[in-house]
Amino acid sequence: MARFSNVMNNPFSINYPDQADADLVTLAKNGNKEALKNLVLRHQVFIYNLAFKMTRSEADAEDLTQEVLIKAITALAKFQGKSSFRTWLYRITVNHFVNARKQKSRMEYLDFETYFDQIDNIPNQDLNEEEKTELADTIEDLRISCTAGMLLCLSKEQRLLYILGDIFEIDHQMGAEIYGISAGNFRIRLMRARQDLYNWMNKRCGLINLNNPCRCAKKTRSFIATGLVNPESLKFNIQHQTTAFEVSANKSAELMETFDDLYQNVFQTHPMRQPLTTSKIVDEVVNHDFIKMVLGL
Repeated sequence: MARFSNVMNNPFSINYPDQADADLVTLAKNGNKEALKNLVLRHQVFIYNLAFKMTRSEADAEDLTQEVLIKAITALAKFQGKSSFRTWLYRITVNHFVNARKQKSRMEYLDFETYFDQIDNIPNQDLNEEEKTELADTIEDLRISCTAGMLLCLSKEQRLLYILGDIFEIDHQMGAEIYGISAGNFRIRLMRARQDLYNWMNKRCGLINLNNPCRCAKKTRSFIATGLVNPESLKFNIQHQTTAFEVSANKSAELMETFDDLYQNVFQTHPMRQPLTTSKIVDEVVNHDFIKMVLGL
């Protein structure tokens, strides 16, 4: 499995090396195909992980990633450098995810109450310690799947704000530039998204509030029986060598100190995923006929 070679260059970090992007953009606009490929590779994993957290669907995430990259690269000749390339790229990404006319199959989901009611209706089955050990990967798969579904209960706008602001911990000034609003307004919008998500988790999720009866381990056998989780073919606890926490913009590995840290940790421990078709996405973007014509590749 390929490692995330660009994880240390997190584009949402205040320490991101913008000059490297600028140099690649100059070369790509002058027809350098290898520079264009490297530019795509620097950002593809992060766009893909944003898309996956927005949709919880591998196929939809790959489609959205390719659509955004093609849209951005075809407009690259018009990029004037008035902002950093990453701000420009993620402004395109955010707008596409929120406003794309071609709705992806799982871009929208249920409201919180319906979602949690559906989970509550799955019977509990206690596991002994041996079964918990045997099914540890499956229980983790269920935890990731279930909490990822909670994100889909937010509106698209709130979902994207929360993913950027709390999971990847984007610098609020950069967030403001991407959204075209003030840093204060960005923080207020992020706070509202947090409140909606956290209020429901506190009411219904056992990961957050031990008084809530729902437990991933207790639901696992029933999820297996219904086919919603398959121990032989995990969907979420796979394809990763790091987590969102490890690449988040500002976190170090300090102990959690606040209730917000507890909620945040639930999502930051989700895997950073590698697209299954990484080379296919890159090749199709770089070899897209219109891109080749515009950039003279």
